[in-house]
Amino acid sequence: MIKKGFLRLGIFFLYLISLLPFWFLYILSDILFVIIYYLVRYRRDVVQQNLANSFPEKTAKERRDIEFKYYRYLADLIVETVKMITVSEKQIQKRVVATNSELVHEYFAKGKSIIAVAGHYCNWEMAALNFNFVTDKRFMIVYKPLSNFTFDEFFIQVRSRFGGQPVAMKQTMRKMVEYRNELTVSVLVGDQTPVMHEVNYFTNFLNQPTAVFLGIEKISKAIDASVVFYDMKRVKRGYYTYTLVPLTENPKQTAEHEITDAHVQYLEGMIRREPQYWLWSHRRWKFKPEDIHK
Repeated sequence: MIKKGFLRLGIFFLYLISLLPFWFLYILSDILFVIIYYLVRYRRDVVQQNLANSFPEKTAKERRDIEFKYYRYLADLIVETVKMITVSEKQIQKRVVATNSELVHEYFAKGKSIIAVAGHYCNWEMAALNFNFVTDKRFMIVYKPLSNFTFDEFFIQVRSRFGGQPVAMKQTMRKMVEYRNELTVSVLVGDQTPVMHEVNYFTNFLNQPTAVFLGIEKISKAIDASVVFYDMKRVKRGYYTYTLVPLTENPKQTAEHEITDAHVQYLEGMIRREPQYWLWSHRRWKFKPEDIHK
């Protein structure tokens, strides 16, 4: 009970911080950057190893530049995520802009539901909030539950503020099938790391064999949903655009792993374009193919 009380107090403190204007939050971000990069050195060994493995063709200086820019952006991402607790609809629509939302309505006119694949790139969570205003159809956000129930419930509330329906990852297929007779949009993050016993496929991603979920491919074929990718760009501090890039309109006509490889390759291209906006401190490569087949 005491621990739960402290967690709720922490959540209330985050709520108070979220009431601050963006300009003040970015002052806090500048301070936070110094703390996590220079003082705490948060996962800098993980970031450096990930960058070295992903970009062996780059010089050590080039990788250090990416690392530095990444931590500057990570601090911004943290304060922007806190701001999502109380951010207004007007602010979301001003700061995150969909460049081709008409594509959603074109698919709906053809009777096609949509699976939108995102990566841990730019502010993917803020883009998901913005998508609520693109469609009036059922909008589902697939998420990986946190181990702490109190914080998990809290983030569910944040993600559903503008009408989105959060769906736990393990319930995804059941929910998709449940709503198969209505037009829906579902957002899934394509670069999550599977647990070892669930790994069925490795593909090449950022210069190394990478375990990937096959869920996006399986679900799209099960409900015959068109698959698009969120191509996100950071315009300037606190402002983003995202473009919906078609990957396939008819998933049942694709070969095995074709959809999976397509969204992984698109994400890699986006990362190579501006690498500082991907979540490099994530332990993405926890195991290799030889670890699975021992």
